[in-house]
Amino acid sequence: MRIFTTISTIIAAAVLFAACDLSSDTSNQPGNLQVLLTDAPAQYEEVWVDIQEVRVHRQGDADEEDNGWRTVNDQPVRINLLELTNGNYEILGETELEPGVYSQIRLILGDQNELVINGETHHLTTPSAQQSGLKLNVNAEIEGGQNYTLLLDFDASRSIVKAGNSGKYILKPVIKAVNLAQTGAIGGTIEPAEALPWVYAIAGEDTLAGTRATEEGDFLMIGLQSGTYQVSVVPDTTEYNIEVISGIEVMAPDTTVIDTVSLTAVNGSGE
Repeated sequence: MRIFTTISTIIAAAVLFAACDLSSDTSNQPGNLQVLLTDAPAQYEEVWVDIQEVRVHRQGDADEEDNGWRTVNDQPVRINLLELTNGNYEILGETELEPGVYSQIRLILGDQNELVINGETHHLTTPSAQQSGLKLNVNAEIEGGQNYTLLLDFDASRSIVKAGNSGKYILKPVIKAVNLAQTGAIGGTIEPAEALPWVYAIAGEDTLAGTRATEEGDFLMIGLQSGTYQVSVVPDTTEYNIEVISGIEVMAPDTTVIDTVSLTAVNGSGE
């Protein structure tokens, strides 16, 4: 499945840098931080976010505008989050940083955030508290001579709130941040592909990742911590039953490929 290739390459590169030869002293060398953005699925046509700047803050430095905050990228980018599923991602920025623990990341949002439903575009407003930048705790440990890839999983479905009966929508970003090298993935194929199912990775009562299968029936969920998951396959049609596969083991940084999931029709026959 082609969707495995891209993110697997990124994970392999992150692990390779982390396992590089430490025989020479790299403590005074800068490390490298790369920030990636991916998305959990949402039942909208398009969700656009306007990211003007990405900054990180080093632990122990004063929390002031120009003291402790380092710029990762100051080139504005407008992204349709719904294109960032099945292992796809957007590189938000990459920069060299002095070694240390970077405790926070800040996304400076612009005004061009939009939602498309049934062909109609709705402006997404942001709470006043976030207008100076959305802050996330990350605790990224940057080591000299090594690469750190930070994956931001933007949950578009949970991030959009309808403002009563006003017809307006509010963007309250829900984002999970993980060290990509310390996560794995679950992938596979679902038949029939025309069921266009939603796929979720569940641990206990928490849904930790999700995506929608491609037109070929392939899916890939990334950014999963090592552990045991339940995979729920929910067809986008009432013609097929929901399928649940339990006991799926993930061991970072590997991708666990499950057996092909064959959906059954609601009348009990297989497809």
